Amino acid sequence: MIYRSICMKFNLPAEVKNWFKKYWQWIILIIVAASFFIGTASYNYYAQPDGFIKWGSPDESSNYNFTKLYAQEGRLEFFEKYNLLSADIMHPRSYRSDQGTIKPVSFLGLILIYGTIAGLTGYKIIPFLTPFFAAIGLIFYFLLIKEVFGRRNALISAIFAACLPPLIYYSARSMFHNVLFVVLLMISWYFAVIMARNKKSSLDIATVKFKILKFWPDVYAALAGIFLGLAVIVRSAELIWLMPGWLALWLFNIKKVGLIKLLIFLAFLSVSILPALFWNQILYGSYWRGGYDEMNQSILNIAGAGQAIVTSGLIKTGIVKDNLIQIKNNLFHFGFSPSQSFRMLYFYFAAMFYWLFWPALFGFLWLLRRIKKWQRRHFCYFTVYAIIFFILLFYYGSWDFHDNPDPRSHTIGNSYTRYWLPIYLGAIPLASFFLIKLANLFRQKVLINGCRVLMIAIVLVISLQFVLFGSAEGLVQSVKKQLASRQDYNRILSLTEPRSVVITQYHDKLLFPERKVIVGLFNDEEMIRQYAILIKYLSVYYYNFTFPEKDYNYLNEKRLAKFNLKIEIVEKVAKDFTLYRLAPVIPAQSEN
Repeated sequence: MIYRSICMKFNLPAEVKNWFKKYWQWIILIIVAASFFIGTASYNYYAQPDGFIKWGSPDESSNYNFTKLYAQEGRLEFFEKYNLLSADIMHPRSYRSDQGTIKPVSFLGLILIYGTIAGLTGYKIIPFLTPFFAAIGLIFYFLLIKEVFGRRNALISAIFAACLPPLIYYSARSMFHNVLFVVLLMISWYFAVIMARNKKSSLDIATVKFKILKFWPDVYAALAGIFLGLAVIVRSAELIWLMPGWLALWLFNIKKVGLIKLLIFLAFLSVSILPALFWNQILYGSYWRGGYDEMNQSILNIAGAGQAIVTSGLIKTGIVKDNLIQIKNNLFHFGFSPSQSFRMLYFYFAAMFYWLFWPALFGFLWLLRRIKKWQRRHFCYFTVYAIIFFILLFYYGSWDFHDNPDPRSHTIGNSYTRYWLPIYLGAIPLASFFLIKLANLFRQKVLINGCRVLMIAIVLVISLQFVLFGSAEGLVQSVKKQLASRQDYNRILSLTEPRSVVITQYHDKLLFPERKVIVGLFNDEEMIRQYAILIKYLSVYYYNFTFPEKDYNYLNEKRLAKFNLKIEIVEKVAKDFTLYRLAPVIPAQSEN
């Protein structure tokens, strides 16, 4: 065993040997979690030097700015008076403006959780909170997998999870919701599992004893509810699979959970979502409404269809069928395409993370051969995982995301990898099981342990190479792009006035909040009409790809001229991008 080799090499005292024998797996786990935190936190440390806090996506930028606002001022909105004059067009992506009040287009959980922590500690901690929570998540992942597959599998699974490229990538890209959501969910699942161990409740009057241990099952029920509620408000869209997944988990443990622990769980679940409901009411005028108008409309449509089914009666099968179709279409508002889903599964799992997919598949087949030896916990795990797997596969896989500008590319930066984090994490124990069994083909312990260490090392090298250098969106390349953008940022700020507004298509996340921004082009006449209004009050600039001479002339002679506007070149800031200034066209005065 590993701990024996270390004890013999360093000639440790008997007490230390016994302690190390008992806790060696925890020592390795803590080292892994600490290394994961340092590694992922270092991305923002190097990418955001000297207060240059900018982000690679509009979602990250929005989440950070509103988290900072909530931490410092306790509010989630701010007023932009010029939007009252310009039809609310002045805001970055992932923001919305309602009659001049700018609000987040996001689930509020991450903002509220991180904002509360930053309010107590300081806003500079914000970029490093996701790496911290992810490191804590590795520990709870170990604890959760240990309950199902045992301690040995759990340790190897935790090490593989720490090597998982999407977990590394979206912990480093720390203002996305997905990692925090998954961590909170794993913590909730762990407390729910250990809650179900004890059938009795401390509130059973006939057996009340003043022993503190009697209260632990109820404490676990409360903690499971709290962390599930926090996970829900971080990514409410995942309720589509959270509800059936949790229902299956409860049905497998219905007798063990009982009524009292269920009520405690539901009570604390309800309490933990109250802050998001409170802010939804303030920001969007309803407890259940959010910043996504499409999701709000889907909820309305589903509610209307459900009400129609109930009021129509089961006799009117045509009405029932039509409304069930409407519910399905609104649940799968990305569309429903099984062929597209399996194609994306190939690209973003079987091909991209082949070192996880194939061992997991073989591990599952190996376990399936031993199905007669499965215990309740195994049936529960695979039932819940199957629900999660297929709903996530068809829900997100049916949509063709193109986060990368090249629609033909399949890179870690595309949204599938973060949406499918539960699929990857659920597959890891199966891969670990296969690799353990493969190593056990050797007879000697030295060879068995050596084989396991070698396989872990291979996975680590492949994963790190992929996430750091594997594509144009690798973390090393992303840091270089971020640092290079600082020069453009400084130059644009030096060429524009503090109260000016910059029209742009891609650089809103770079220029806001130091400059007001509008996400737009010159292809919409209604937008140009709003630019003409704003130019009376503010300096208005345009920053985007450099226009060829013929397009530049066409804008000034035709499209902009209709609104008495013209553009003037200020400076070519980058290789392909130029800063222009919008100016009014002053009609020539006729001579008397």
